[in-house]
Amino acid sequence: MFSIIVVPAGCAGPDGQIRLAQGERLVFGRAPSATGAHLMITHGGVSRVAGEVTATGTFWTLSNLSRRQTYVVENPEGAGEHIKIAPGRVEAPVPFEFSRVVLPAGEELLGFDVWAPRHDYRTVDDREPAGALTAPPFPLDRGTRYFLVLVALGESRLRGELHTPPPTVEQLVQRLRPIWPDVSRTSVQWNIDYLAVKLRLKPAPETANRGSRLNSKKASLVSLALRFDLVGEDDLALLDGGAS
Repeated sequence: MFSIIVVPAGCAGPDGQIRLAQGERLVFGRAPSATGAHLMITHGGVSRVAGEVTATGTFWTLSNLSRRQTYVVENPEGAGEHIKIAPGRVEAPVPFEFSRVVLPAGEELLGFDVWAPRHDYRTVDDREPAGALTAPPFPLDRGTRYFLVLVALGESRLRGELHTPPPTVEQLVQRLRPIWPDVSRTSVQWNIDYLAVKLRLKPAPETANRGSRLNSKKASLVSLALRFDLVGEDDLALLDGGAS
């Protein structure tokens, strides 16, 4: 059974994907490999043998075989998480389920995706010890308007647009109006403030004006919500009037 799936840039379907079983390796670079699987990246700014991906059970490792370039592995589903693989670093473990390997090449950023869909879980004993139930760390009601605001704040990141800034209040109003006809700037701002209190966030003390505080608050909310999976892709259906 395959452990990871490598998806080259521009891959149009399953036929172009490369599946690796546990222990298998994939070399990538602009020169073909003499042995084993190889991913060709035909760009003059990419080393002939640029790196190597190794499938290792429920995760994978990345070796940077270039002499000068640092590689970045991004988590497209996260809150901006990424790791840097320095030149010469071998078998650096990558913990993300979905990853984007970014290679600097001249004035461009090239790369490919790696999926690690295999999940192993321990067997959980359904019998709970006696005592009080554990309190949830972030109690959110998915039927509320503040949750709609939280989903709308994180929508672009949930759709894979990693470097998009949080939407403005006016953009939030326009996005929510089809499902919340009487939404206003005031109501959106109130819900953002309420979320910040509910999730125990505060604006940075160095912010000076209201606009900066609000923008910082929105960015913090998005980061927290995505980091701890308080919202997910399934919740995007709420923005179209569907059920979570």
